[in-house]
Formats: sequence, C-alpha cells, structure tokens
Amino acid sequence: MNKRGFASDNFSGVLPEVMEAIQKVNYGHSMAYGGDPYTAAAIDKFKELFGHDIDVYFVFNGTGANVIGLSTLTQSWNSVICPSTAHIQVDECGAPDKLTGCKFIPIEVKDGKLTPELIKTQLHGFGFEHHSQPKVISITQCTELGTVYTPEEIKAICDLAHKHDMYVHMDGARLANAVASLDVDVREITNKAGVDVLSFGGTKNGMMLGEAVIFFNPELSKNAKYVRKQSMQLCSKMKYIACQFEALLTDDLWLKTARHANKMAKLLEREVRKIDTIQITQKVQSNGIWAIIPKDKIEKLQNEYFFWIWDEHKGEVRWLCSFDTTEDDINGFVALLKKELC
Repeated sequence: MNKRGFASDNFSGVLPEVMEAIQKVNYGHSMAYGGDPYTAAAIDKFKELFGHDIDVYFVFNGTGANVIGLSTLTQSWNSVICPSTAHIQVDECGAPDKLTGCKFIPIEVKDGKLTPELIKTQLHGFGFEHHSQPKVISITQCTELGTVYTPEEIKAICDLAHKHDMYVHMDGARLANAVASLDVDVREITNKAGVDVLSFGGTKNGMMLGEAVIFFNPELSKNAKYVRKQSMQLCSKMKYIACQFEALLTDDLWLKTARHANKMAKLLEREVRKIDTIQITQKVQSNGIWAIIPKDKIEKLQNEYFFWIWDEHKGEVRWLCSFDTTEDDINGFVALLKKELC
C-alpha cells in the first residue's frame, strides 16, 4: 500500500530531517541505555520547551509511555479515571490495566473530553478500604475524537485532581496538533495548567518510532527508571530514539508538521461539507474528521483511499491527515466522494 490514504498519521513515512538525524548517529560507538550525547541533547531540547525542572524518559511506543506514566503514579489499589474513548481504555489491549494493576473507570463522553462535572461522579470512596482509591485522571490531547481541550479546561481538571490528592496524566500522542490548533505555548496546556505527567508523541508526527514520558515534578519520577526497565521499554541503543526528537524539536519542526496536517483536515472538511450525504459528527479542531457516510459505499471508498471505520453500526468513519498529506490527495479523495456519494 503506497498510495496515501486517510487511515492514520501512523501510516505516513518518516520526516526527511528525522531520517537524516538517524543516519548521522549511525557510526562509531556510544554509551548504551541513554548514556550517549545524543540523548542528553534531546533532553536539553525538551527542557527548552517545558522548562528545566522536568524529567524525561524515552520509550519505544505510546502504550509504553502511558503505562510508565501511570505505573509511576499509582499503586495497584488505585483507580484511573478516563474518557470511555481513551486510547488506554479502548486501544491498548488492557496493557495499562495489567501492568499497573489498577482499576480503570471509563466515563461516557460525547466529544472525547472529560469535565470536572463528569469526573466528580467518580470521586468517592476515599479512605474506604473496600473501594479502589482514585489516584489519576487521564486525559488525551488531542482527544480520540479529534477535539481539543482549552488551557482553561485542563486547568479546571487539574485543580480538581490536586484538591483530592490526585494526579493528572496526559496522553499527548497528538499534542503537536493541539498546540497548533490552539496557537498557544505548549506549557499553557501542560505543566502551567497543572498536568503532572505527559506522554509526548513522536511517531504520529513524523518520527520512525519513539515517544517520551515527561514528569513535570521530578519528585514523582523517582522510580520511573525501574518502571521503564520492568516494562521492557528501556532501549539499549537509545540514541536512535533521542536523535529523532532532537530533530523534531529543532526550529519548531514538530509544530510546522502539525500545522500542515491540521490545515489539510480543514481543507477536507470544507469540501466534505458540500456533500449532502456526509454528516460530520465532531468539531474539526485538529488533523481528523469523523463523519457518517452511507454504509454500502464504505468498502469501495476504502479500496481507493484507505481509512478506518469508527462505528460500523452508525456508518461512522475517521479520516486523518498527516505531515505528508497533499492538496492533491485531498482533491482526489473529494472527487471520489462526489462520484460515489452524490
């Protein structure tokens, strides 16, 4: 499958700058397990972005990042509150449940976003030995439905969590798209808003592989290195992950790519809204569109431009744009939609 479709930003290739960075470090010998200068340089890039009072751990993938972040904050008798649509709830095969030992409490949401009012329904049983103890609220930015939390919304959730001696974990697999959408400093929706631990995504934004777990309070990360090792996420040749992040965070490349993906989604939205047989179901705030289309047309459309079905009962599908999506891709797909659906 070489033709660009709209299934996922995971389907895209690797940014040229990232590939060049990998090639540059691919010579000579370096200390393993993060003792190399490339890992140090990448951590410095993150400190430029978020401030110096942070702790950074590189891992292989997003599930690993989420597991390490959550495991470091919890004990097995704790519970984690999350949206019903969250990746940790739906798409990680129970890895967070198994490896943290925690109870996960999903809350039904319409737009992927938790609110203090929804969360408060689950804040009970504190100190009661028969009840799992709420410890973490996990939110996703951008959400699994492409929507975006504002800084004020995140701060309200963080304030509520900290009031109850709880922490906030953010799954930021597509954090770059949220920052680009809101046009704010990344700190405004992370550490300044009160987020305690962040899974910072790289793979969906042009890296070959790799994510980062960022602790905004180093006191919380005392055991993170042991959790990472036990979770089989400690990369021996860490320079190959780290150098990608250094490239991605240089000259705001991570934001340029996200802005482009968001722009392509807006272009697709504008054209799709002209087709009466398509119903867009969520606000288009990042790089994705969720839409209901005639079920009997889905397979034929997928054969030309592959995409995923989101809800097969409703005929709801998801179209995601990537750093390498072009206007020609959009125009070709829209022409196909018009041909089959109009």
